[in-house]
Amino acid sequence: MHKAGFVNIVGNPNVGKSTLMNQLVGERISIATFKAQTTRHRIMGIVNTPEMQIVFSDTPGVLKPNYKMQEMMLAFSESALSDADILLYVTDVVENPEKNMDFLNRVKTMTIPVILLINKIDETDQQKLGDLVEKWHALLPNAEILPISAKNKFGTDILMKRIAELLPESPAYFDKDQLTDKPARFFVSEIIREKILRYYDKEIPYSVEVVVEQFKEDERHVHINAVIYVERDSQKGIIIGRQGMALKKVSTEARKSLEKFFDKKIFLEVFVKVDKDWRNSQRELNSFGYNPQ
Repeated sequence: MHKAGFVNIVGNPNVGKSTLMNQLVGERISIATFKAQTTRHRIMGIVNTPEMQIVFSDTPGVLKPNYKMQEMMLAFSESALSDADILLYVTDVVENPEKNMDFLNRVKTMTIPVILLINKIDETDQQKLGDLVEKWHALLPNAEILPISAKNKFGTDILMKRIAELLPESPAYFDKDQLTDKPARFFVSEIIREKILRYYDKEIPYSVEVVVEQFKEDERHVHINAVIYVERDSQKGIIIGRQGMALKKVSTEARKSLEKFFDKKIFLEVFVKVDKDWRNSQRELNSFGYNPQ
């Protein structure tokens, strides 16, 4: 008997969905930083054993859209409700449980198993946690509730065991040696974007998209050309920095992470271009991959 299924991770921004995904998959599939809106796409991470295949899916945080890119991000999150075999709804100990009732009400009507994960329990005490569990039980009466700390790997083993029990019988959906549904280029752009999130302040990271224009791989090396797109000339100046120092730092840090990720020597060239208002252009968003299937 072989089991397989789609386990989709949803929730509001900044509750630890990507950190959880990385713990469950055991590879650094989703970029995890402390900034909201870090994940912009649905990213699948696949766990294979001889008896089962779990296809995890990390989604953008659910938010009220302010511009077209956020509308597309919400569409990724909503698509995760329609094709899940098991839904992991992630919250944490500081979030107001009633923060996003529209989305929550849709989760409430689902007939598949829903596991509600209260993350970051290392940041609270037993009493407050008990109150939170009660509150969530009232909001999602059919959900199983599991307190966890994704960062400290607390509760993740119990969660994996429960997922294995709930998975439906099915043949595998992907090859057994596959780790993700995304191509190598996708992870290059995600890793560069992570460094931008880390090293620049304010709105800069949210006005940025990274496109890999060349990816050539041989036995020992990968040659990569990437373009950082920004919306305004002033942002281009900030990204490049004085005498190119800021861009050099991002490129160096990205190269180190890419060498770890691909386990090969990386030659990375990064350019910066202005593409005005790309976040509101459907054509540009489609070309950058914001089109939920």
